Amino acid sequence: MPENQYDAIVIGSGISGGWAAKELSEKGLKVLMLERGRDIEHIKDYVNANKESWEFPHRGQPTQQMKNDYPVLKRDYTLSEETLGMWANEKDSPYTEVKRFDWYRGYHVGGRSLLWGRQSYRHSKADFEANAKDGIAVDWPIRYDDLKDWYSYVEKFAGIQGTKEGLDVLPDGEYMPGMEMNVVEKDIAAKLKTKFNGERHMFIGRSANITQPHNDRTNCQYRDRCWRGCPFGAYFSTQSATLPAARKTGNLTLEANKIVTKILFDKDKKRATGVQVIDAVTNKTYDYQSKIVFVCASTFNSTWILMNSATDVWEGGLGSSSGELGHNVMDHHFRLGASGTAEGFDDKYIYGRRPTGIYVPRFRNVGSDKRDYIRGFGYQGGAGRGRGQDVAEFTLGADLKDALSEPGKWNMNLLAFGEMLPYHDNKITLDKAKKDKWGLPVLSFDVEIKDNEMRMRKDMMNDAAEMLNAAGLKDVKTYDSGYAVGQGIHEMGTARMGRDPKTSVLNGNNQVWDALNVFVTDGACMTSASCVNPSLTYMALTARAADFAVKELKKGNL
Repeated sequence: MPENQYDAIVIGSGISGGWAAKELSEKGLKVLMLERGRDIEHIKDYVNANKESWEFPHRGQPTQQMKNDYPVLKRDYTLSEETLGMWANEKDSPYTEVKRFDWYRGYHVGGRSLLWGRQSYRHSKADFEANAKDGIAVDWPIRYDDLKDWYSYVEKFAGIQGTKEGLDVLPDGEYMPGMEMNVVEKDIAAKLKTKFNGERHMFIGRSANITQPHNDRTNCQYRDRCWRGCPFGAYFSTQSATLPAARKTGNLTLEANKIVTKILFDKDKKRATGVQVIDAVTNKTYDYQSKIVFVCASTFNSTWILMNSATDVWEGGLGSSSGELGHNVMDHHFRLGASGTAEGFDDKYIYGRRPTGIYVPRFRNVGSDKRDYIRGFGYQGGAGRGRGQDVAEFTLGADLKDALSEPGKWNMNLLAFGEMLPYHDNKITLDKAKKDKWGLPVLSFDVEIKDNEMRMRKDMMNDAAEMLNAAGLKDVKTYDSGYAVGQGIHEMGTARMGRDPKTSVLNGNNQVWDALNVFVTDGACMTSASCVNPSLTYMALTARAADFAVKELKKGNL
């Protein structure tokens, strides 16, 4: 067991926790980072990183035993031989579904920074103003200008590849040379710009894959095996980027297999004094003291910790005085769009496995466009060419082998991701009747998408088909694979930022109103969702909050 007195405790080691540990330790604080799951050591523990598909007994597909062991994970692509052991054990850590919610968790050092899709976009000025403009939920306590320099700061360190497009709806950032769209994508992008009078755009998806050496990390090798762990450190993760930086200071202590059960709270001083943990292996309980606490355990686990803390002062837990703790759950709704076949490119092929696709930024409810719903959506996807011509029923032997060796058709897919509004009645609560492996109460989910999202989904599908048809693709088909909340793995809300302690859990510096030395900087803090992937915003908010926290500590205010 390490010393029990620190300047700062960081709960969680994922994208937000890694950034908090880096920033606080680099600013001279003695930092303890606590992770509830096992340690995963960079490179050494990426056990599947260099395997070929035929080296997996079932070619990566889940077995019946895996489906029995992971009844939630099996609902989507997330259950795979390639990442077995990288997701939370569902039998040890169950949860309750009042309404279906797909909760995909990574309980290990690095969290889902080892598993994320790496798409990295800034929220726009309009995104930070949207709630106030629409009269929805509460206003963000910050604006784009409060975060823009922090976006630049984290982009430069993380390493984001992309291209500058000069669009207000999707602000440009600090980018490494962008990966290249393939010939079909370039053709479609040019046609969309012409057909829609420059109002719809398509370009390479901005992602946290470095395209040149950076901070002792090797540039992307175009293997597209990112979620197995990258031995080159070519994509941003805690292991490849923030953890080495924090360790370099000599100020960081990392403890794995430590489940934080509560934040210790001094009700006379109205300040946190540290945290209590259970050792996940020995079941022993420990207390650690600190001057500040950064709660970065991922949206719902961070909220669970708050709900379990200071219950002798507030029945609903630390941060519950507003009545908003646990409410306003958000995700991005998706799993629908359109696809089609591109003709005229039979002499062209693709090389390498590019680890990002294309992006089409939001164009609905922008400018003069008005729909029968508010907010909007963007598209991810791309064009590709598989192998294998259409095989006749009785093709055998050498003819079959030859047919399967030929390049297939060029296909293009557009997959829409839509914004979900922060509804108060979309909530998580503690289910005290059901316990996990360690005897702790579990979370109960009562979340659904509503009319605004359902109306949006019609456009998300039909607009994709409209664009592919306009670009001249053939056999264009729409699809809706069905969506359950949580499948976007972009959970947000439940401890939102705001301007008033009566209607929000956190202030504009990510401090809990009820305990100003407690900071929440992961997805729990989000006041609205935008339609872009949120992780870059978590990074920027965390770096900003850490800077503020250290300055306040030095002033004696915390």
